[in-house]
Amino acid sequence: MKAVIHAEKTGREGLSYGEITAAEPKAGEVRVKLKTAGLNHRDLFVLERHQPTDPPLVIGSDGAGIVDAIGDGVTHVQVGDEVMVNPGIGWKENSDAPPAGFEIVGHPFHGTFGEYVILPVDNVEHKPAYLTWEEAGVLSLAGLTAYRALFTRGKVQPGMKVFIPGVGSGVATFLVQFAKAAGAEVYVTSRSKEKCQRALEIGADKAIDSNEDWNTALQGKKMDLVIESVGAATFNKSLEVLRTGGTIVTFGASAGDEVKINLRTFFYAQQNLLGSTLGSAEEYKDMLKFMEKHTLRPIIDKIFTLDQYEQAFMRMEQADQFGKIGFSIS
Repeated sequence: MKAVIHAEKTGREGLSYGEITAAEPKAGEVRVKLKTAGLNHRDLFVLERHQPTDPPLVIGSDGAGIVDAIGDGVTHVQVGDEVMVNPGIGWKENSDAPPAGFEIVGHPFHGTFGEYVILPVDNVEHKPAYLTWEEAGVLSLAGLTAYRALFTRGKVQPGMKVFIPGVGSGVATFLVQFAKAAGAEVYVTSRSKEKCQRALEIGADKAIDSNEDWNTALQGKKMDLVIESVGAATFNKSLEVLRTGGTIVTFGASAGDEVKINLRTFFYAQQNLLGSTLGSAEEYKDMLKFMEKHTLRPIIDKIFTLDQYEQAFMRMEQADQFGKIGFSIS
């Protein structure tokens, strides 16, 4: 099968578009003929984690397609079913943290940037009919990350003020849509005027230039909930706009892992700091129900073909996108 393969070198230099053998599903597994897939920041990180001494790897965590083969013992999915990939392997029920052995599709196991992918049957869900193939293929990882951070960890409620620094990524655009659908007021930041405008168009109540003084721009309003994914560049500014007793949920650190905070200010303010990452199969199903109830659709930035992978990765690295970057496969 044709696929985007990482081998022999670390980083983007190890990527190529070529042939790799498509396997047969074992007991409890299904094989999906993919129609579309989605690119995530995680795919950039995998290029550094996957070592030259490791076997060649088909990367990619998001995808949607048609079941074309099933292994022994598979009953609730049939050949011909239209399905989406839940990228979290081994995390079935909602819990405080992923269980031991939890992995994500695309590393260390083959992923979705190919014509076929083999998955445990628990990692496919039927595609909602209202979603296009492009929408279904880019949805899962970013959508599930946003859903858990906002609902399970952040416990968003109608009327809450939710702050999202660095709008533009797939997760951030889902956060805007989910929070608005939940009845919250949504505030975002970006260095890009265009991204600020786009955020307003998809439902944000106010968009702030990242270089402004956030407290001044918010006119003294304090936030009930901040969802952070930028890291060192914005974390303390996010704490400054968080109300006394408010909650900050972090799921990423694109601008630096290490953050220095004033602990005394933090504990006097009785604030809460929570970590989050991806989500369980239970949350994945809840997310799909929530999206269908509110007819929510992923914001798609651009769709490439698999052999255009270099353009797609460059766009992701340069943070030019607003919403999800996808691949059309078949």
